Amino acid sequence: MKTEPATDKAIISLARDLRELQQQAAQQYEPVVDDILRACSRDIHHIEHVLDGLLDFCGREPVLEMYKKLCRHYWEIDPAATASYINAYREYWDSDEPGGQL
Repeated sequence: MKTEPATDKAIISLARDLRELQQQAAQQYEPVVDDILRACSRDIHHIEHVLDGLLDFCGREPVLEMYKKLCRHYWEIDPAATASYINAYREYWDSDEPGGQL
């Protein structure tokens, strides 16, 4: 099935917009995650709020790396809750590609 040029342009535009949004998310979440890790924060509500936000953008490698770091930190605080976040990632993003697992 062949797509129309206008449809192709719209898809390309959406992909660019998504990439830009993911890049912005990485830039905005990086200092937040760094602060949590640096302070060894045990604020469960804050950590979970950040994990919830990061999950939407784990398709971008820098965001996925932040998600992994925060999960490793959170594991020491609440392993059961962290396992839920790992499972949420797997359900939403995981694939058969190498490196796609937490």
